[in-house]
Amino acid sequence: MSPPLLKLGAVLSTMAMISNWMSQTLPSLVGLNTTRITTADTLTQISPKEGWQVYSSAQDPDGRCICTVVAPEQNLCSRDAKSRQLRQLLEKVQNMSQSIEVLNLRTQRDFQYVLKMETQMKGLKAKFRQIEDDRKTLMTKHFQELKEKMDELLPLIPVLEQYKTDAKLIIQFKEEIRNLSTVLTGIQEEIGAYDYEELHQRVLSLETRLRDCMKKLTCGKLMKITGPITVKISGTRFGAWMTDPLASEKNNRVWYMDSYTNNKIVREYKSIADFVSGAESRTYNLPFKWAGTNHVVYNGSLYFNKYQSNIIIKYSFDTGRVLAQRSLEYAGFHNVYPYTWGGFSDIDLMADEIGLWAVYATNQNAGNIVISQLNQDTLEVLKSWSTGYPKRSAGESFMICGTLYVTNSHLTGAKVYYSYSTKTSTYEYTDIPFHNQYFHISMLDYNARDRALYAWNNGHQVLFNVTLFHVIKTEDDT
Repeated sequence: MSPPLLKLGAVLSTMAMISNWMSQTLPSLVGLNTTRITTADTLTQISPKEGWQVYSSAQDPDGRCICTVVAPEQNLCSRDAKSRQLRQLLEKVQNMSQSIEVLNLRTQRDFQYVLKMETQMKGLKAKFRQIEDDRKTLMTKHFQELKEKMDELLPLIPVLEQYKTDAKLIIQFKEEIRNLSTVLTGIQEEIGAYDYEELHQRVLSLETRLRDCMKKLTCGKLMKITGPITVKISGTRFGAWMTDPLASEKNNRVWYMDSYTNNKIVREYKSIADFVSGAESRTYNLPFKWAGTNHVVYNGSLYFNKYQSNIIIKYSFDTGRVLAQRSLEYAGFHNVYPYTWGGFSDIDLMADEIGLWAVYATNQNAGNIVISQLNQDTLEVLKSWSTGYPKRSAGESFMICGTLYVTNSHLTGAKVYYSYSTKTSTYEYTDIPFHNQYFHISMLDYNARDRALYAWNNGHQVLFNVTLFHVIKTEDDT
């Protein structure tokens, strides 16, 4: 029992004790212990001459004490001892009745307080139960989040192990650089003391090996796409913008091609800042209209699909001339095998760490995607891979390290759904989501220098960052 309920019980117990005392002690005090009371609260014939008579002692429905007394006849001396005693006793009974009334009022007040406290305690109990349930749910959620983080980190273990394997190789590179630096410093003091040609070859050899090492570090498998970062809002709903992945670090020119057809104007900006501010540095009027939005700038030249044909054009920005053109055999064009959004996106030209690629579909491959590696100078097909993924079901696609990644939608809920490795000629279904902020992607291309995806999203030019899982191999690997 709670403390308020104990308090109420004590009060009621005290009232019962007082009632019992009055029913037993009062008759004894007046000398009337022999009085008999019936169960029906009726009195046997008692003569008033015998003195005061108590014939009933009980409690009313509210728990208050009720006493019934018969007074004697008034022929006794008012001054005798028994009369004085009875008057004193009567006064005490009256005082006790008043005390009991006060006690009853307090009891009623405390009882209401107990009822109120009981309601509040029930509410608190329900709240504590809800807090306990919420705590268990929150702990379960946090545990699941930690488990997912651990699952993401597990693939990094073999990468770290491989880095430890390459530690000796990196130390060797550092040592060779230090040695060469010492030799070159000595040359400044003693010209002719060393064979210049031999030193030159050693420097070239070291540079080649370092570049090979960097290539191993830059290539990897797509793990995550973050962003987008909105660079600018311009043009129509469909278009393309790009930078050259083979340009030097100081060369940050941007090229801009609005719309997917009926246009030949390419706008050039010297930097991203100029592109954002709209400060054009130059415009090019191409000899042919382009089809689609899947163009690429690679090593100073623009590669695009000629309108209403399966012909690929290589156009030099430096000379303003067409350097090469070639028909892509059996490739569908003019909305025969476009991406899901249409827009004459039948032939998608792209570049990655390995080189130049064309992604398209043919009747011979039942409308499924074909990947062809191209010679960047002659546009000749070096090798082709036939996939089983229907091109019309693809939202967009891009190449990273020789692997084609296909999105399942150009609208909301977009994610990388399918990948095909040209190295192993195998495919797998993936689940790499990315935020399609403006709800309609009509161009998505990877830039190996920036390690980013360039996208045209409903008139917004945006960038996505990519996270790659690096597989590092040394010369000792078999």
